[in-house]
Parts: sequence; C-alpha cells; structure tokens
Amino acid sequence: MEKLIPFNKPHFTGNETVYIKNAVESGKISGDGIYTKKCHEFFESLMEFNKSLLTTSCTDALEMAAILIGIEPGDEVIIPSYTFVSTANAFILRGAIIRFIDSREDQPGMDERSIESLINEKTKAIVPVHYAGVACDMDLIMDIAERHDLYVIEDAAQAIDSFFTYRNGKKARLGSIGHLAAFSFHETKNIISGEGGLLVVNDQKFATRAEIIREKGTNRSAFFRGEVDKYGWVDKGSSFLPSDIIAAFLYAQLENLESIQNKRLEIWNRYDHSFHHMKGFESIFSKPIIPNYATNNGHMYYLICRCKSIRKRLLTHLKRRNILAVFHYLSLHNSKFYRAKHDGRELPNADKFSDCLVRLPFYPDLTREQQNKVIDAIGDFVNEFH
Repeated sequence: MEKLIPFNKPHFTGNETVYIKNAVESGKISGDGIYTKKCHEFFESLMEFNKSLLTTSCTDALEMAAILIGIEPGDEVIIPSYTFVSTANAFILRGAIIRFIDSREDQPGMDERSIESLINEKTKAIVPVHYAGVACDMDLIMDIAERHDLYVIEDAAQAIDSFFTYRNGKKARLGSIGHLAAFSFHETKNIISGEGGLLVVNDQKFATRAEIIREKGTNRSAFFRGEVDKYGWVDKGSSFLPSDIIAAFLYAQLENLESIQNKRLEIWNRYDHSFHHMKGFESIFSKPIIPNYATNNGHMYYLICRCKSIRKRLLTHLKRRNILAVFHYLSLHNSKFYRAKHDGRELPNADKFSDCLVRLPFYPDLTREQQNKVIDAIGDFVNEFH
C-alpha cells in the first residue's frame, strides 16, 4: 500500500529546538523574553510593520482588536461568511451583530462592492479576510471606511508576505493597511509556531492600550521599560501574550521566510502549470484567480469543482489513492449557531465555495514525486469523468 500523502505537514528549519533550548537556558520562558523581542524587531524593522505584538493565536489578536475599537453590544461588524469562525467570534464575544457579506463570484474573498449596502448607523467595522493570502481590494475598502468613519481590521491569518498594489502603483504589505491586523502562525500556515499569532497596530492611537490589554489590563510593559515606578490594573484585558518558547520556534521560521516562500511558490506554480495544460480540466474545475492588485504568497492551492457531487467524488477518488485533500470553510451564515441570527439574505457565492472548494496537499516538504502523484490522480479523475 502506498504511503499516505497528507494534506499538511509542519516544516522545520532546523533551528527551532536550538532556539527553544536557548530560551530555556536564559531563565525566562514566560512572555516578552529574548525571542519575543527578536520577533517584534523582525516584524517592525525588516517587514516595516508598525507596532507588532505576538499573541497566542490569530483569534486572540482579533479579540484584542475588537476590544481596542470599543465594540459594544449592538454594534454591527461586516465580515465575509466564507471564513473561519474566529473572524466572527472575536466580535460576537463583545456583543456585536455580524452582518455577513458574500464572496466574490470569481474567488472566495469578500465581495467588496456589496459592503456599502450593509452599512448603517450601527456599523462599527469592516473585517476583510485575505483568503489564501490573496488581497481584498483595499483601495475600495479603505475608501468606504473613510467615508463612513469605520474601522478596518485585516484578518491576514493566511497572508504573511503578501502585498496589495494601490491604484497609484504603490505596494503595501497585507496587514499594514487597515487600522489593525491579525496574523496566524498555526501549523497549517506558511510561517508556523504550532499555535501563535500577531497583532499589528497601524493606528498609533491604539499602540499603548494594545500593550495594556495584552498584559491582562496592566501597564506591566511600561514598568519594565522604566516608564512607571510600579504597575497596576488600568484597563480591561486578558493574557494574550505567548511563552518565549513559542517565540523561539517562530523566530527560527522567520529567519527562513524567503526559502520557505520560494518552496511554496514552486509547488503552487507546478500545480497551476500542470492543470493549465490538462485536457478536459476546465470542464470540471476552475483554478485560483489572483487579481492584478494582489500577489500570491503560496499559502494554498485549491480547485473549485463544478458542483458538490463532483467534489465528493474527487475526495473519494483521491482518498483511494492515499491522497488527503480537504474542503474548507462552511458558510457561517448557514451555521447551526448563527443561522437564526442572520438577516435572511442569500449568499450564493459563499455557499458555492463551501460546497465546491477542494484544498490539495500543500507544504514545503511535499516532494516532486508526491506532487506528481496528486496531479496524475486528478488527471485520471478528469479522464474517467469524460
């Protein structure tokens, strides 16, 4: 029996355990140790983000963002239905009402041109999700937010090392555009630490308070910088900062960002090139689309099946070949938890991607031989289908 080709496999650079050992030997493995500072410096200096704070997850970063912008019960937040539950939970926990927006017809990202129709006097924020690391139209989103005095929080969980190109030709990193942004370093992401996240604070008025919220509502960070002679409870907050052991693992990954990205893009391009030249492919599937204002960070490769039944047949076919492919999100507006709270609008594109999208095996250590087996299996499926 052939060995299983998994959907995901964590990639290790070699220095993760070395740096974890260093962190342990330093005598400080709680938050904001040596490697946390190194990670912050990487994001703020090399990636030119503004205030950057490691968190225990992207979920925590989003929850911090909801607190920072002052979400109160009854406030409305616009998010895509086709996203992970954390995008919504961060705001629901503060009492917000979620106004779900459909995906675009051509890709799973939010339909930016439908945003304005959902805005009313209760709207507080827009949360664009850069699905698969592909940018939403941030020119349009920021213009809408400015005209309606709304906050923009980028859910950049999948978008490390991705860019948006403005209409004037200027490029900006995803996560540097909205008032706040959240990244994930879960083991399925490009850069990983098992669990972990990052809050990027682009609006300077939130910078000091973000530190306080992250430190259980205390001004502890200011105390350790010598800015106050003692620290105490000054605001609401929680324990959002990760152990320095997590930061040590993450720093080993960040040092190898370029090589990891090169490997991922090579795999992405091999999939894309193979399917482009596969006879009969386009009668059953469609491929990812990268808008001209976006870049591709090689986060995932997915297929959109013509219908739900084809997806089911494809997943069964691949499983028989010992290839583990998966579908992705289920539309949140149709979820058991939120269905009765949704305003009743149909969101057909979100439902289409829920029913028809398949994610193929994708990780830096996927060998050419393994990838060829995946491609050949899909080619056989296409031939059998016809």
